[in-house]
Amino acid sequence: MTYSHTLTLKTHYPWTSSPLVSSAPMRLIAASPLAAAVSRAGGLGFLGIGTDTSTFLSLLNEAIATFQASPIPNTPGDILPVGVGFICWGANLSMALSVMQSSPLKPAAAWLFAPRETKDLVAWTEEIRKASSGKTKIWVQVGTVTMALDVAKRCKPDVLVIQGSDAGGHGLAQSSSIITLLPECADALAREQFGDIPLIATGGIVDGRGLAAALMLGASGVCLGTRFLASPEAAISEGYRNAVIQTKDGGVNTARTTVYDQLRGTVGWPETYNGRGVLNQSFRDHESGMSEEENKKLYVDATKLGDQGWGSNGRMTTYAGTGVGLIQSVMPAADIVKEVLTESRGVLARAASKL
Repeated sequence: MTYSHTLTLKTHYPWTSSPLVSSAPMRLIAASPLAAAVSRAGGLGFLGIGTDTSTFLSLLNEAIATFQASPIPNTPGDILPVGVGFICWGANLSMALSVMQSSPLKPAAAWLFAPRETKDLVAWTEEIRKASSGKTKIWVQVGTVTMALDVAKRCKPDVLVIQGSDAGGHGLAQSSSIITLLPECADALAREQFGDIPLIATGGIVDGRGLAAALMLGASGVCLGTRFLASPEAAISEGYRNAVIQTKDGGVNTARTTVYDQLRGTVGWPETYNGRGVLNQSFRDHESGMSEEENKKLYVDATKLGDQGWGSNGRMTTYAGTGVGLIQSVMPAADIVKEVLTESRGVLARAASKL
């Protein structure tokens, strides 16, 4: 992290604290309550539009109403202090642009993820900048050094989100952890004269120690996903939330797989992507040879069990990263942001005292 990167982010998002803590645009989970709580605490929250762009208008209007009723100090008058996240392979660009153009407030950032080709990202980037008159900053999520360089050259994003393999939910099936991926990306970008792009680390980061480590690796901030699942603002069932809290030893009890997509019917992802989730009976039955047809039938049956459908012995999907074992309790999203920032500063101060 450099001072210039910190200044860039602070200029773009003047209400935020440094280093920047953001929440992931988790599809169906990150709505206005979560995004607003994170931004009010000095972070940057994201609305999870995902692939269903038809939800964009309602999610955006809800967030606008929230902040019009109670604005955040130091927020530019024409900027909505939350971002929006799109899964590009399935989202409708024309619909997204229509909503953004007509909105009285422009989202602070647009997080772009999982295109079928980089040229699709170029289109999204250029058109969103036009539709928002440059007010919406472009964040692009990448998971390899090659992808980071390609996106930097062709899209010139305002931020690159570097996602490591420990991340929960969807990401590249083959990638490395943040501890090697982020510094390699930073070095490669600097060599190619793209070192001015702030990097946000994500994947396995759930507390202040992870934030401190990410800063040392070259990040200007972090994005947390799994940690915010254990907040009351996340739009998930108690069964899902309890499964997150109960899962330990995340490297052993989660896995990257396409099984959960197949069972849930969330298909269409590019072949290079899969999703990390908590191991459960659906996964174990798949591994033991159960047919997809039978597994789907049992999955549908589990949806009728309410909160009992989740957990290690359940069948419902619990997307979560390897850091899930560090989560001990439910905490308001604002408190998570504040705790992560406070803990990181303490960790860095203690480390400096030992030098």
